[in-house]
Amino acid sequence: MTSGATHHTHPRDRLLGTAARLFYENGIHTVGVEQLVTEAKVTRATFYRHFAGKEGLVLSYLRQRDARVRQEVAAVLAAHQGREALLAIMAMIGDSVRRPGFRGCGFLNAAAEHPDPGHPVRRCVAEHRRWFLGVLRDAADAAGHPEPEDLARTLVVLRDGAMAGGYLDDLGDVAETLRKTTERLLDA
Repeated sequence: MTSGATHHTHPRDRLLGTAARLFYENGIHTVGVEQLVTEAKVTRATFYRHFAGKEGLVLSYLRQRDARVRQEVAAVLAAHQGREALLAIMAMIGDSVRRPGFRGCGFLNAAAEHPDPGHPVRRCVAEHRRWFLGVLRDAADAAGHPEPEDLARTLVVLRDGAMAGGYLDDLGDVAETLRKTTERLLDA
């Protein structure tokens, strides 16, 4: 018997929600289609009706993550400009590492499991990273930074380190270091 929430949720949405949770908690390669369909309470036929295969589901999962991050960043940019926008974006990242169940960056995790840069998953990750770099570069430029490209690349590396550190180290220390380092970079 299914719960009311499961009954009213579209099967594709259940598959994506289940995949997002399982891929993030356990890794993409460790989760099989059988586990996905069982936990999403759908049939294999339903799975294949919505996704050509597991890779299609992985790409949909990453695109869904990308859309969510883009919405969050858009909200920050709507509320802040210039230097404050950069600080707010990095604070958003600091807040994300403090979330319960944080296991690093879903994009970096996916890339680690797909080492071939030509693989569709890696291309999807690269697209997200190019977009994020562009956002930071544009914000740095709007803030009047003399080297917006260099600053943006440095902030991406800082973000990547915070994502790894947020999983491995003290969450408060990571978020605080992220904030302080961002401020120092903007003041330099």
